[in-house]
Amino acid sequence: MENIEQYIEALIFVSEQSIRTEEILYCLQAAVDQDFTEDEVKEHIRNITQKYHDNQFAIEVVKINNGYQFLTKKDYHQVISLLQAQRAKKKLSQAAMETLAIIAYKQPVTKPEIEQIRGVNCDYSIQKLLEKELIAIIGKSEGVGKPILYGTSSIFMDYFGINNIKELPQIKEFTDNTASIGEHAE
Repeated sequence: MENIEQYIEALIFVSEQSIRTEEILYCLQAAVDQDFTEDEVKEHIRNITQKYHDNQFAIEVVKINNGYQFLTKKDYHQVISLLQAQRAKKKLSQAAMETLAIIAYKQPVTKPEIEQIRGVNCDYSIQKLLEKELIAIIGKSEGVGKPILYGTSSIFMDYFGINNIKELPQIKEFTDNTASIGEHAE
């Protein structure tokens, strides 16, 4: 296979979520009668990453959630956010955002625990978050009635551009005034 980097580039491009090295390796080996090693695939990914590092491209290959994905470079985020704001039809409600934040920071967490924190019923928000695949059922609690445990999904990681939950902002960053963005009016 002469154009292995183009094949890898195409796999990363068409993947709606980050694609892991193992997935790329499986696809390459299934498509052609040739063996590749994970190190070879990683070397080709480094070459592709370096190629898109050039300023002539508005996109780059980024490692997210133990996989790779094409994303736009930060220089273009402002114009893209304008487009996304125009197209935003399925925004999460305030209740869903609050529920998602609780799940992200407290996971694994049960519905009764979420409702205790929020002070209201969370059935609808949890249903919507499950439909959007931002959260997942990750097991059952050992508590009374064995309630379902919820946690964030890999789509959550992709959506927020993080590799693991430890990369979420810490609570103290929200309350510390020295970490504020922008200039303060005097």
